[in-house]
Amino acid sequence: MGDTKLYRIGELAKLAGVSPRTIDYYTSMGLLEPSERSAKNYRLYHDETLVRLKRIEQMKNEKYTLDEIKEALNGWSKVTPEEQVSQKLTDLQHHLSQLEREVKELEPVIKQLKPRQANRLYTRLMPQTAACIEALMLLINKGPFM
Repeated sequence: MGDTKLYRIGELAKLAGVSPRTIDYYTSMGLLEPSERSAKNYRLYHDETLVRLKRIEQMKNEKYTLDEIKEALNGWSKVTPEEQVSQKLTDLQHHLSQLEREVKELEPVIKQLKPRQANRLYTRLMPQTAACIEALMLLINKGPFM
């Protein structure tokens, strides 16, 4: 095997911040696959499994179902890195289009606000949110929010 690190379930669970039962469940679903078995018949997982496990948990936090995650992970394993980047850029373009539509929906409401109301609204936003709104407004050529 060379210098590839192999983990037992407990070690992998601890590193990923999940329970060993979660790893068992993901393995039974086909989301994870042990690399080999130890002499004592323990399932051993490669360190790439840790990356995959963290990605699964990230997608779960993003509200994907386990079936959607499995489908996505299976699709990624069949795709070249260039195709992955291209797909990600396409996804980002779709997200940007959605955000543009939402900003356009808000535009009439924002225009009706009095300067004081707009300023109050603006000061309640987190700085990152305000910066994002400003960037979107500039992207769709509408000028600054304030």
